[in-house]
Amino acid sequence: MLRSKPVRRGRPPGVILLAALLLPAAAGAQPARSPATAEESPADPAPAPPHPADLSHGPARGKATGPSPAVLAIPMPAGLEALPAGGWRLSFPAGTEAPPPGAEASLARLGRGLAAVPEGRVTLLAQVSGPVKDVSAARRLSLARGLAVKEALVSGGLAATRIDVRPMGRTPEAADAVDVQPPGLPAAPPQR
Repeated sequence: MLRSKPVRRGRPPGVILLAALLLPAAAGAQPARSPATAEESPADPAPAPPHPADLSHGPARGKATGPSPAVLAIPMPAGLEALPAGGWRLSFPAGTEAPPPGAEASLARLGRGLAAVPEGRVTLLAQVSGPVKDVSAARRLSLARGLAVKEALVSGGLAATRIDVRPMGRTPEAADAVDVQPPGLPAAPPQR
């Protein structure tokens, strides 16, 4: 004869377990802590954050400290003149976009010297003396000059990504020139 199991009346075991888990949270009671968290006391304060670094004695961030010794060791290329604040100036004939004859070889030599400096950006400040009344044409001409100098520096080995071209257009100085500012000099506009 077959015997059947006795039928239990009541809730299934899963419902009891779920109720046991939810009941303390619903009543606002704290759940039981695991042994790892039982050692920590909620009264322990969090560690203090580190003190900020004192930068008042060193050079200010973002301010130039002057050209590096590697920049100062670059010989003066022919056809360029030294600027008083550092850097070099290439003069252009009025109204022309291309560098004067022979200047491209000097710029390539300068590009090799600047490529040997391991880091820093080179800024090209391009300006023109005219046209006086057409700001857009002056800006375009200064941009063309800056890009021509950039191309010559790149042909010497200086990475194009390290060169910033700033077409200034016509400035109060009214010079037909491109100033090459090496790393370490502030990228200031030409003297006014």
